[in-house]
Amino acid sequence: MASSRESGIWVPLGYTVLLPCSDRLSPMSTLVSRRHPLRPVALLRLFLGILLPLLVVGFIAEEVLERERIAFEAPFLLALHAHATPALDQLALLLTTLGGATVIAPISALILLLLWLRQRPLALFWGVSVAGAAALNLVMKLLFHRPRPELWPRLVQEHDFGFPSGHSMYSAAFVTALILLSWRTPLRPLVLVLGVLFSGAVGFSRLYLGVHYPTDVLAGWLSGAAWVLGVYSVLRPLRRPKGKGDRP
Repeated sequence: MASSRESGIWVPLGYTVLLPCSDRLSPMSTLVSRRHPLRPVALLRLFLGILLPLLVVGFIAEEVLERERIAFEAPFLLALHAHATPALDQLALLLTTLGGATVIAPISALILLLLWLRQRPLALFWGVSVAGAAALNLVMKLLFHRPRPELWPRLVQEHDFGFPSGHSMYSAAFVTALILLSWRTPLRPLVLVLGVLFSGAVGFSRLYLGVHYPTDVLAGWLSGAAWVLGVYSVLRPLRRPKGKGDRP
């Protein structure tokens, strides 16, 4: 039963992500042709950026649907909590606030407005990426109904379901979209490093506070990044033509 439900979720999602790329991926003979020498690289990016994350999330989702306990999760959280200090408590609360919708949503709205005034195709990409990730997270939470950990009295109270982590998914989508927007600018290395650190720290804060299992956070990161990369693959024709050295 769980496997069929999982397939009903992830197969259509993967099909939706891959269909716009189909004209770039067939026929197979063109992948190694002189005319398209970089197609194998594009396939590798597609696998690492979208397919592999979806496969991992699908595997975790199956365990969640079957209500299976993942053995390492509770001991990991308890070991983490054993090192709690008042200073780390405050840091975790700050990080979880910065990674929440109350902070990311207004910043995202401001970026959307600025992009809309300057380059509307990029505004469309940004809006669908960030708002779509939030909507997808809500749907997944309602679908999987995974309870949150109840291992110690928590500093923050959360009343919705836990899978996948909304904070991790929002921050991953936000950061991935920012990285793509900054790809052709000198800010790319800075955005890449700070963005990954920020999203990682937000996810860690959710574990430290005991409001998510590790697989909730991992699924949030992977789902958020894969969603944005999928949106980019759909809306990429709206972008201006690339130069020889341009990426992605």
